[in-house]
Amino acid sequence: MGKTVFIKDTAITGKDRTRDFYGVFLGTLREKGLENEVQLVRVADIGIYGQGMTVRVLPENFLYTNVQENDIPAIVQDSVVGGRPVEGKASAQPSKQLRIVLRNCGVIDPESIEDYIARDGYQALAKVLTEYTPEKVAQEIKNSGLRGRGGAGFPTGLKWDITRKAQGDQKYIICNGDEGDPGAYMDRSVLEGDPHSVIEGMTIGAYAIGASKGYFYIRAEYPLAIERIEKAMRQCHERGILGNGILGSSFNFDLEIRLGAGAFVCGEETALIASIEGKRGYPSPRPPFPSIKGLWGRPTCINNVETLANIPVIVMKGGAWFAGIGTETSKGTKVFAVTGKVKNSGLVEVPMGTAVEDVVYGICGGAMAGKNVKAIQTGGPSGGVIPKEFFQTKVDYESLQKMGSIMGSGGMIVMDEDDCMVDIAKFYLGFCVDESCGKCAPCRIGGTQMLKLLVKVTDGEGTQKDLDQLEQISFAMQKASLCGLGQTAPNPVLSTLHYYRAEYDAHVDKKKCPACKCAKLVRFMIMSEKCVKCGMCFKACPVGAISGNRESGYLIDQTKCIRCGQCFEVCKPRAISRG
Repeated sequence: MGKTVFIKDTAITGKDRTRDFYGVFLGTLREKGLENEVQLVRVADIGIYGQGMTVRVLPENFLYTNVQENDIPAIVQDSVVGGRPVEGKASAQPSKQLRIVLRNCGVIDPESIEDYIARDGYQALAKVLTEYTPEKVAQEIKNSGLRGRGGAGFPTGLKWDITRKAQGDQKYIICNGDEGDPGAYMDRSVLEGDPHSVIEGMTIGAYAIGASKGYFYIRAEYPLAIERIEKAMRQCHERGILGNGILGSSFNFDLEIRLGAGAFVCGEETALIASIEGKRGYPSPRPPFPSIKGLWGRPTCINNVETLANIPVIVMKGGAWFAGIGTETSKGTKVFAVTGKVKNSGLVEVPMGTAVEDVVYGICGGAMAGKNVKAIQTGGPSGGVIPKEFFQTKVDYESLQKMGSIMGSGGMIVMDEDDCMVDIAKFYLGFCVDESCGKCAPCRIGGTQMLKLLVKVTDGEGTQKDLDQLEQISFAMQKASLCGLGQTAPNPVLSTLHYYRAEYDAHVDKKKCPACKCAKLVRFMIMSEKCVKCGMCFKACPVGAISGNRESGYLIDQTKCIRCGQCFEVCKPRAISRG
């Protein structure tokens, strides 16, 4: 039959692990005796967005979002067997993006090297080995203007050139797959959906810098990514793409995988190196930089997954082509994992310079029904908050920095009107405090003190002096912390203080949380004139704080209430006030 079905289900993104839609779909194929005729592939990204399962049927390219279990038989019968779209089930269209890094995700079987080769896979490596000197490769990447997609944005070609020129009897290249930002899964999706593109980019980089050994550093929580990289490496060894005499040349290069234990700080390159060496993941002062003295004291180049996935395309189409995309200082595209209070969450790849509003509204559909978008946060837990009124901001390194945020690895979290910006700052700072390695005092002590001050504010015990101290400690951490974690951890606090000072003042001066999010500043009351005495609040209360009956009505005992909001959520007549 020659059919391929790609499935992006909720188990991949972690939203709902109670259903295995892949298994249900496979069972339907088996019922019809098609399990050996149809290739069923689970992927992390498919290029379209929606809630629930997403399905793509090839070669016709039928696309369906929001697929429920009872839709599967019709898709199998009509689209897989019949080669026609399901009647009454609208076929979705890919959003208007420019997919370079994600070019193969959801299009090829990530476990098939033949599929990758069919889409010009390893042609760039062959071109480099037969036509380019290492110097020319580095220069081509310089011409492209590609900057590191791991967060810092350092020019990739320049990093390669520095490592190439460094003296050493052995050189290494490392792929940083330690993706730890809450809500971020860009690198994971590429490793799972197109592992060969990363291997090819890494091998080209190794040739450019003169490395004969490379390491994938992937956190152990990504078992599917690890499995697919391992399988891709085996396939490459079988075909002479890794090992000695690659593709008949004199170039030798091999790869190994090292698993990370999930420490956020190991995303920083010197801490990552320490982890690979078997040491505790502590960052080290720089210089010397890893390009000069890195893994086991040898010159080492570290690039993240997204950076390396760009390399084969740049080599095939030329640095000038890539440099023609994006802005003057930020070239190419950027992959974002858009999550939070947004209608259609998912991976988005857009040209640098795209406005934030085009991503949030144009591609992802804005806020969920009945709500308004309030702000976004870019750059993960150490990124800043950008209010809705500044959504015309362009997505590039410099523009985001001017707004008090950062590009980071590519997380973009959407917040709506129900979010308290003080609580948001507290949450992200708490994450950074938990993930701090504790090596330097500014981060270890400063972060903890800031978190205590934010807890005071959200508990209704804060003062204006506390807000001043938050700013002072933030500036000290930015200047004195050893690595990027401590230097950027204050960003959520500083950006929310700047753009949402009124919310901080309300917590401090009025002892009120405008968003009714901070539990100790919220009070739930039953309004007797609106109460229909249905008893739903009484049943929902987990601690028995609501007393009464359907005849006399109900009351909330404020001494027992834990401010969980369950009564407010279940009250259909809206007879419970929150404030």
